[in-house]
Amino acid sequence: MLRNDRIRMQHMLDSARESVGFVQGKSRDDLGTDRLLTLGILKCIEIIGEAAARIDKETQKKYQNILWSDIIGMRNRLVHIYFDIDLDTIWKTVTQDIPPLIEELEKVLEKEKEL
Repeated sequence: MLRNDRIRMQHMLDSARESVGFVQGKSRDDLGTDRLLTLGILKCIEIIGEAAARIDKETQKKYQNILWSDIIGMRNRLVHIYFDIDLDTIWKTVTQDIPPLIEELEKVLEKEKEL
């Protein structure tokens, strides 16, 4: 794996962990009332997607368990269609989709460290 890919995957992992940390002790209703929480989660998801978009295509092919196009697509939607964000989708993403991503990134980074 290219050094920059490893760094970007670490950025993805750091932001994924941070987003999950933001929702600890929170509920879906908090997204509608806590603007800082919402913006923090959105920024983390954007960082995850931006880093993913810059991962080399060969690395993406090597690690197909990571849903690269979905991650990048989510980032693009948040950035370009910011006025029509579905908070239910954001909540599902951070509570259901990101935890398995964290596990996968941890596996990849551990495997690559051994190589």
